[in-house]
Amino acid sequence: MPRVLVSDALSTTAVQIFRDRGVDVDYLPEIGKDKDKLAEIIGQYDGLAIRSATKVTEKLIAAAENLKVIGRAGIGVDNVDIPAASRKGIIVMNTPFGNSITTAEHAIALMFAVARQIPEANASTHAGKWEKNKFMGVEITGKTLGVIGCGNIGSIVAARGIGLKMHVVGFDPFLSESRASELGIEKVELDELFARADFITLHTPLTDKTRNIINKAAIAKMKDGVRIINCARGGLIVEADLVEALKSGKVAGAGIDVFEVEPATQNALFDMPNVVCTPHLGASTSEAQENVALQVAEQMADYLIKGAVSNAINMPSISAEEAPRLKPFVKLAEVLGAFVGQVTDDPIKEVEILFDGATATMNTRALTSAALAGLIRPQVSDVNMVSAPIMVKERGIILSEVRRDKSGVFDGYIKLTVRTEHMTRSIAGTCFSDGKPRFIQIKGINLDAEVGQHMLYTTNADVPGIIGLLGSICGGNGVNIANFQLGRDRPGGDAIALLYLDEPFPQDVLAELRANPKIDSAKPLRFDVNAA
Repeated sequence: MPRVLVSDALSTTAVQIFRDRGVDVDYLPEIGKDKDKLAEIIGQYDGLAIRSATKVTEKLIAAAENLKVIGRAGIGVDNVDIPAASRKGIIVMNTPFGNSITTAEHAIALMFAVARQIPEANASTHAGKWEKNKFMGVEITGKTLGVIGCGNIGSIVAARGIGLKMHVVGFDPFLSESRASELGIEKVELDELFARADFITLHTPLTDKTRNIINKAAIAKMKDGVRIINCARGGLIVEADLVEALKSGKVAGAGIDVFEVEPATQNALFDMPNVVCTPHLGASTSEAQENVALQVAEQMADYLIKGAVSNAINMPSISAEEAPRLKPFVKLAEVLGAFVGQVTDDPIKEVEILFDGATATMNTRALTSAALAGLIRPQVSDVNMVSAPIMVKERGIILSEVRRDKSGVFDGYIKLTVRTEHMTRSIAGTCFSDGKPRFIQIKGINLDAEVGQHMLYTTNADVPGIIGLLGSICGGNGVNIANFQLGRDRPGGDAIALLYLDEPFPQDVLAELRANPKIDSAKPLRFDVNAA
């Protein structure tokens, strides 16, 4: 039974979901604040469920010997060292939809509060003053709303803005014209958004490209009297530049829910009369807190029990429905990668993966990750589907995927081709109705070969006596051949042999084979045929 640690405060309903799904769960909501104690016990767990209080550092990940998945109840994963988790093969999940509406509504609420100076007017009225003329606001209707980041939350804000009779312009590098049209917004470049927007609201993650996206230079491009809302991430705005612009009147007001340093107990923005500040309340509604807690528990349990992956930051998603159909082909892709990885000695420069027929309609990202894991495993034993793409990228290997309609006798197959400085090598395989992977082409030579735990792969010229030579050398050294498969491209051309063995091929016998002038190459292979 997999074990999960809940190190931050999650609802009791979420904890019960783990138990109902067959997961052993320890609910220790205070331990997330004790990094030493957490590091001491984390090695016992397969899963870690967190909110924002737990900091999953590289040091903690190093201590997490059995950890397979980290689930963040919420959108932001700033408190997780994702590269370190990926290198160790740990899936990092979040819950991007559970608090989308709540955060979007908070952005709209701040926009209204800034436009009508509601907090200041409220404080003045509570103080017994009647300063009606002091709090002159602006209307929302007819104004231009600039949305930076048009994903889950940004698109909801855009819809609310349209409902308020605002004209909405959006900037997002991944926003297509068709999607913008579907949302009813005008897609623009960032500088145009700055120049046209009366209100600017931020809904983008904090990355190297988005950090300080609102700075002195950006503010200079904006309308005089613009109002800025940030319910996304601290660090998107250079706070000192915003303070300067607020003092000069260039920016008429701001609604800020997130800060460069949190908890924010001191900040220059707090002293500004035209700024509405809230303590990171974007996701703070009872509905949202319950939703994200339940969602992260369901996602983590589905992965640990069924192998389904959803809302992962560093891993292709695999739904519970597609997992059974995909599983044999994930194994096939891994086997193909493992074959090439074991027979290729030179550094790999390029990898091409062809998905033909039915495989082209599958979750090819998952299949690619599996193939890369198999390819790298001969050099890095603990690589998996999460860490493999990272390692390939770090090594500068060029990766390409090709999908095409059915082109042969098989309903679907996968072909893996690698290129080094001196050679190109390819292998193709498929799964039959029994779900077992099979090799159907090696080195351009067609064949039908099962995958065995211990195998020997040889290449040679198609000349008489090779079968007898292999048999005599193996038999003379006490190596039992359980089965074999042969293939050739043409009579007298290139030939290959796959020998199925009961045990790993002895190194001294391998040296004798390689010394024979009739054998071009001989490579022992091992496949974990029983792995899930």
